[in-house]
Amino acid sequence: MVLYGRGAEQAAVGRLLEAAVAGRAGVLVLRGEPGVGKSALLAEAAVSAPGRVLRATGVESEARLPYAALSQLLAPVLDRVPELPGPQRAALERVLGLSDGPAGDRLLVGLAVLTLLGDLAEQGPLLCLVDDVQWADRESVAALQVAARRLGAEAVALLLATRTDGPELPGLPELRVEPLSDRAAAELLAAVAPELADTDQVLKAAQGNPLALLELSAGEVAGMLPPAGRLRLTYHGQVSRLPGGAQRWLLLAALEESGSLEVLLRAAAECGLTVADLAPAEQQGLVRVELDADQVTFRHPMLRSALIDRAPLVDRLAAHTALAQAYGERAPLCRAWHLALAATGRDAAVAEELASAAAGAAWRGGHLGASAAYERAARLSPDPSRARELTVEAVEAALEAGELGRAEALAAAADVPGLDAVTRAHLLFARGVAEFWRGEHRSAHLRLTEAAALAAEFAPGPAARVLVQAVHAAWYLDAESVRGTLTALDDLVLPAGDPLAPVARYLARALGDAPDGPTPAETERVARASGAVAPVDLALVCGAALGAGQDEEVLDLAGRLVREAREGGLFGTLPTLLFFLAEAELFTGRPGTADEHAGEALRLAEDCGQPQWTGQTHGFLAYLAAARGEDARCREQAGLARARGASGARWAQWALGVLELGAGRAEDAFGQLAALAGGGQNFQVSAVRSVPDLVEAAVRLRRPEEVAEPLARFERWADRSGQAWARALVHRCHALLAPEELAEELYLAALARHAEQPRPWEQARTELLYGEWLRRARRKAEARVPLRAAEQTLRQLGALPWAERARLELDATGAPAARGPVKVVAGLTPQESQIVRLAAQGLSNRDIAAQLFLSARTVGHHLYKAYPKLGVSSRTDLAEVLPALS
Repeated sequence: MVLYGRGAEQAAVGRLLEAAVAGRAGVLVLRGEPGVGKSALLAEAAVSAPGRVLRATGVESEARLPYAALSQLLAPVLDRVPELPGPQRAALERVLGLSDGPAGDRLLVGLAVLTLLGDLAEQGPLLCLVDDVQWADRESVAALQVAARRLGAEAVALLLATRTDGPELPGLPELRVEPLSDRAAAELLAAVAPELADTDQVLKAAQGNPLALLELSAGEVAGMLPPAGRLRLTYHGQVSRLPGGAQRWLLLAALEESGSLEVLLRAAAECGLTVADLAPAEQQGLVRVELDADQVTFRHPMLRSALIDRAPLVDRLAAHTALAQAYGERAPLCRAWHLALAATGRDAAVAEELASAAAGAAWRGGHLGASAAYERAARLSPDPSRARELTVEAVEAALEAGELGRAEALAAAADVPGLDAVTRAHLLFARGVAEFWRGEHRSAHLRLTEAAALAAEFAPGPAARVLVQAVHAAWYLDAESVRGTLTALDDLVLPAGDPLAPVARYLARALGDAPDGPTPAETERVARASGAVAPVDLALVCGAALGAGQDEEVLDLAGRLVREAREGGLFGTLPTLLFFLAEAELFTGRPGTADEHAGEALRLAEDCGQPQWTGQTHGFLAYLAAARGEDARCREQAGLARARGASGARWAQWALGVLELGAGRAEDAFGQLAALAGGGQNFQVSAVRSVPDLVEAAVRLRRPEEVAEPLARFERWADRSGQAWARALVHRCHALLAPEELAEELYLAALARHAEQPRPWEQARTELLYGEWLRRARRKAEARVPLRAAEQTLRQLGALPWAERARLELDATGAPAARGPVKVVAGLTPQESQIVRLAAQGLSNRDIAAQLFLSARTVGHHLYKAYPKLGVSSRTDLAEVLPALS
């Protein structure tokens, strides 16, 4: 196939195919204007592909049909679906209509696609082509994005093509397909129209668009419209010369768009047309009928738009009616949509049929299509009350689809004076949730509390759920907002045995003024016994427990909830739970596993479209980098956290403060930490726990008077927490501030409390500060003991700047530090460490892949890279390094 002027694009596609042959996965998105040659590049890739090819094309009318494009892509390989792991198999079978049941989490569908493509690639290189992505249904695109971002060591090439204004595909590499150069355009025109006399006019009109060159060279050229407009006029002229029957046939095909010959034949019969009426259009090459594939395809998608634009309204309405009859009961959503498009006014029967079809689409996981269908049904319903109910359904389906902007816009438009309390509560909740996820916590809190107040009298149980969400929003505001929301939650009269009642009681204990109350474990037990939806209803208990300093309890509860979320396919909740688990791991001395789980939380939050957790996780990763002294990475992650909104800004501030403190830049550290402590964020973990770092920075600057209020607040929090480790930090802070004659007693008190509840990071820093104090007091021999312990622990934790500080202090005492390797797993990436740990526990590659949302081949690739770093040669040797990994 000769493609003029496309050397760079062909080379990029060629590299993709070569990588697949070598066993490396690759993805490329071709983006360009209509007719620029994207489909030609895909066609050439299919011809030159060294192995199997799967193809799909987005269809405008099917954009409302969930997983239509994915069904088309996977149709030739459905026999391999039963081989998938159980939850993935069930999820994929349901969305493809192979079995009954709810669709489940969208991410699980994407992981099933990943596993299926990886399995197919075991037999040889695999090329997946998806054209016209701008018209593919959102559910299919989301599933392919999930798979594409996780392809690694598979022999899979994924090539996508979309228009310039098509959907953004974050995380996937793109190549712009630009118009042809003047020289390439002239060469193409000479090849396709060697007898054309006036080439300059065609070249000028086409503006480098290959399709425009082909079409305009075959017809008349007049005026100076851009290529799209010129092509549309050309198609208008070609269609106008056809007989009326052929024009009506083409209109049916343009409106149906999936190209199903079976459906079109039935629709044509409804209009009194026969196959013979289509012949003139075939003879002109406007359409092609493929009997084997049961398809009618247009020469170019733009022809569809031209046909629809020029058709009179009466003809369009008749065509939609005929198509609805042709679909019948076999495709309820298609039938209902065409009936809706044929309606000329409000129609209760059509509205209800479309609403019923929308419910079916939502059941299959097509929440976005369901939202559009509910919205249209609301406009068709003659009953204002029913129209409001359908609008609420449209809003909630948009929320389920992750389309926060659409949900908010629908809710705002429907939120008019005179609404009943039920409807308004639903709309306010939707707007509040959308604002929360965007990081607009103040307005989110106001809407959520208002929604709960409206619902409290007639639905106290749902109102409690709304208030729990409002507590989370208030968390990022101030103490007054949190306490006000907790009071509203406490005032609710919940039914006996309501599963949210124990959660509400725990939140009041952990975040309110209650002196005592249930533990997280007791809360979990009672909530589960009352029918709580785990892990969703218990997620905020983890966050509140961290706010109360109950880190060990969170380590246990969050770990259990993460396992349940994995097993149940509740991936929307996993970023939240993984973040809480990572915090607990960090605070209890497991920075390596904290890094792993935070990285996983970030990937999932990006997949699920959760900027709230994306920002927080970037900030958390910045802190981990700060503790390790990784300046560039810390600043990069902190910048990303701030760019994602307010939710990650506090962790980013703490991270930068710790980075500067570790580097000895006390002035810069104090600036970051003082702003954090004075921000009124009294319930955020980072704001509370950064106070000891602030005190250390202030002491180094000889400005202790400036931290009196934050320290007093921290001391009250530590007393209320009842945690030995928190009291140890209070003693350390007072030791830093105390006169010389009192400091040692406070340091020793701090170390005694550390011994009761070991926290390696904080204990080592207390030992370092105590050793520095002893060395300054010229008690060098005594100083060596805490300094050596601090140096060893800090080096094992990977906190190298702090370990180096301890080493320098040891040198100053005249005793060299006990140096050695940092730790056996220092060279592993977080993902390699996570995979190695699971493999050491006896899990197979396939089991690990299912748990970490990777392909089995990628798991094997990571293990292969990890073995030399660990000094082992096989899987059986991993058990020996498991203690170090843990």
